[in-house]
Amino acid sequence: MPPSKPYHPELIKALRDPREALGYLNATLEDGNPEVFLMGLRDVAEAQGGVAAVAEAAKLNRENLYRMLSDRGNPELRSLDVLLHALGFRLSIAVENRR
Repeated sequence: MPPSKPYHPELIKALRDPREALGYLNATLEDGNPEVFLMGLRDVAEAQGGVAAVAEAAKLNRENLYRMLSDRGNPELRSLDVLLHALGFRLSIAVENRR
């Protein structure tokens, strides 16, 4: 069996496409684990030029953005909205199918 190829570089390449990034972020939200969503945001930020570039675009402090996207991050809604806007997304609410 040939050795497996690391997936992360391919993931980052795919996440440069806004539609791919949108689907990826929605999938991380559906997981229901906030840490998974923050990991997804980190991946999308990396695909968009890195956390430093996204922090500059969002006019957020780079260190604060790193903390916000860490495993223990707990971003405020306002900061999350600013970050998503800098990545080219917006918050949205949908009806949950409970049946």
